[in-house]
Formats: sequence, C-alpha cells, structure tokens
Amino acid sequence: MSESPIPFDTVLDLCGDEHRRIILAVLAAEQRSLMVNDLRSTILTHNHHMPVTDASEEVLTEIQSSLHHTHIPKLESAGIIEYDSERQLVEPTEQFDQLQPHLSAILGTDPNLDEPIEL
Repeated sequence: MSESPIPFDTVLDLCGDEHRRIILAVLAAEQRSLMVNDLRSTILTHNHHMPVTDASEEVLTEIQSSLHHTHIPKLESAGIIEYDSERQLVEPTEQFDQLQPHLSAILGTDPNLDEPIEL
C-alpha cells in the first residue's frame, strides 16, 4: 500500500537547500542506499569543488554536522528516506520514487546541477 502523496509545497521546501538538492540528485541518480560519507563526499566535490583529501577538517565537520542535524532529519521526517544511524546508511523510500517527476523538474532548473551528480 502506497503512502499519501507529499504536498508540492513540501517538495519545494525539501529542494530549498543546495545540499539537500545534491543529496536528492545523487539518490535519484544512484537509485540505491548510500552511506552518509558518500553524501558528504558528493556535497564536497560538487559544492566545494574539491576531493575529501583536500578538504579541511573544519569543512568536513561542517558538512557532516549539517547532514546529521538538518538535512537527513528533514528528508526522513518527510518520509522520502530512511536513515540507519548505526550503519550510517540513507535509503530512499517508495515516497522518494513517487517524487521523481517533481525532482527531475526542480533539479533540472538548478544551474549549479548542470553536470550529472555522481559519487
């Protein structure tokens, strides 16, 4: 049985932050569960244009903190991901699959996401 659809305003709110758009884009592209470190690396590579090996500890901590305290909880409370804190694993839900048409349209208009988001 499928969940009720997520209101469009909620979808827009979820896409309102650049880090969340990157998370949503990589989840859409990969179509599988991802480790939090994978998300952090993707944000660092795509938003800060550097590999993890070149990032300062301060930048890594800031991204990791924003994932744990802001972005993952927001996406999880909307029901589009499940988060396993023990395994540090983010898994898209059926709700996420239902969002694909909206996400494609919204993410497709972001000039910062012109390149495909990859791990």
